[in-house]
Amino acid sequence: MRAVLLGIAVIVAAVPQLASAQAMIPLVTANPAANGATEYSLGIQILLTMTVLTLLPAILMTMTAFTRILIVLAILRQAMGTAQTPSNQIILGLTLFLTLFIMAPVFEVVYDTALGPFMDGTIQFQDALAAAEIPFREFMFAQTRDSDLALFADLGGYSAFASRDEVPFHVLLPSFLTSELKTAF
Repeated sequence: MRAVLLGIAVIVAAVPQLASAQAMIPLVTANPAANGATEYSLGIQILLTMTVLTLLPAILMTMTAFTRILIVLAILRQAMGTAQTPSNQIILGLTLFLTLFIMAPVFEVVYDTALGPFMDGTIQFQDALAAAEIPFREFMFAQTRDSDLALFADLGGYSAFASRDEVPFHVLLPSFLTSELKTAF
């Protein structure tokens, strides 16, 4: 029995040595590309992709009609006198599909102007991000009350904005959410 345990201990101790004997590929590298852009290693690309996927639910809830629809359906369930019917999963699923239906025109514009060209390699990530922001800003401005926008501009220490292009995203987002909550209730 001791010989078996000793053999297992030797194998476990040798595994890191065997792994380090292989050629080490750096996880994080950034190399300049021919066109002046930067080419990132696969590790960084995976990290960025996982970060975006982690933030996707927050983006869905804060930059779309999701919050408004969810609150209205929850209030409707309460008004009907049914505390648990339909279940929360059904309400969330219905909210998700209604949000996708409402946001479909915005998503199409984002795909046509930003995501599609980025995936084809015709535009860089920063350009794609700027192009994707435009339809979301238009949607959010259409749903945001001027009083809420003025409130958050004042809280942020900004004077009145001459145009919508001057409104920073960190002022537009809470203004939009506050307007969505007021509309839902």
